[in-house]
Amino acid sequence: MTRLTQNLLSLCRVLVPAICIAVVPAGSAFAADALADIKKANRVKIAVPQDFPPFGSIGKDMQPVGYDIDTAKLIAEGLGVRLELVPVTSTNRIPYLTTGKVDLVISSLGKNPERAQVIDFSNAYAPFYSGVFGPADTSVKVAADLAGKSIAVTRGAIEDLALTEVAPAGAVIRRFEDNSATIAAYLSGQTQLIATGNIVVAGINGQNPGVLLETKFMLKNSPCYVGLNKNQIPLLEAVNSIIDKAKKDGALEKISRTWLHFALPPDL
Repeated sequence: MTRLTQNLLSLCRVLVPAICIAVVPAGSAFAADALADIKKANRVKIAVPQDFPPFGSIGKDMQPVGYDIDTAKLIAEGLGVRLELVPVTSTNRIPYLTTGKVDLVISSLGKNPERAQVIDFSNAYAPFYSGVFGPADTSVKVAADLAGKSIAVTRGAIEDLALTEVAPAGAVIRRFEDNSATIAAYLSGQTQLIATGNIVVAGINGQNPGVLLETKFMLKNSPCYVGLNKNQIPLLEAVNSIIDKAKKDGALEKISRTWLHFALPPDL
């Protein structure tokens, strides 16, 4: 190795880290300790939905309300800092996080491989799934129990495809052209059960508290997670600790019953 080459290598060892630090964007693996920054500022900025009830919407007093808003309050309280809610849409919630506009995303966020390449996820905090639902006195626990039962479902929906795959030969699947017709058919007694999403059921239960639907079994499960920037381990551990505690002490159960009108799934 020539002296010139040695000098160049030494120069690279000095310059390259400095160059890397200069160009690394906020929210990357090289970013500062987000939890320490939150504590120092005595504030956590959390992205929440404003047009997706019951997870997030604007209440009668023009303030944000919903499952995600209550969860954001829970996280802020657990961190011991002031909460700043930042309304977002489904398309800008992750960019708001990765560009440093918010510290966390609590916006009915599901996990998939593409998102996992960009951000990290907490433990699940809210149920989001398709399933078969019905009254408490209808004995159904698994797909085989649908034999002899009638089920309303929206034609061509995810629930229709999933139900068709698992329903036994004796099940009576009644298909309707849209969600409104499917809901109306069930509520009018045309079917014993309904296959739909738990958010749809939350709306039905909210408007018909005297005839509450319960989950019989799930068809497709995609729970919600808190989104964090990559490699923020102290913050991730703190958020997970708060969520786990809230599951044990009933705080999340209370939020679920308030906004979804049913208990948290035991395997959330």
